[in-house]
Amino acid sequence: METAKTHYTRTPRTESLKWVDRVTHLMDNQFRLPGTNWRFGMDPILGLFPVVGDLASFSVSAMLILTMARHGASGKMVTLMLLNIALDTLFGSIPILGNIFDFAFKANERNVRMLRAHYEEGKYEGSGKKIIIGVIIGIIVIGILLLWALWELVALAYQLVQGWF
Repeated sequence: METAKTHYTRTPRTESLKWVDRVTHLMDNQFRLPGTNWRFGMDPILGLFPVVGDLASFSVSAMLILTMARHGASGKMVTLMLLNIALDTLFGSIPILGNIFDFAFKANERNVRMLRAHYEEGKYEGSGKKIIIGVIIGIIVIGILLLWALWELVALAYQLVQGWF
């Protein structure tokens, strides 16, 4: 992600958008595989921890979307962003294949690129207070599904351990 081409004026709103750029870089592009141009961030590393890592990654992505919604992303844009993190969370939670998927998909970077294109097209809508409630409901639903998956994983592990003794 090229943050060098982004020039924000210094206001509290744009400071939040700079935060979005920094966190997105950390989650999706912070590290480089030596000898290649392949970049990855904390998202696939967190994905190595079943369910808990996916929940942490989802939480960071949800905060990024809330911040972008507060800064004028349209309802359609926020819906597309939520679909990106839902796909990332769903496929990223599959053991082994999900980790490979996390290295390639980079939902946060996709969301920031969509937001920049949204601003360049002049579709910025000012404050996104009207859609925040819908975003929060979507995030809560996905979070509940992740917690349910964690519960099921713990129950399965408990049954396996109980079967050994």
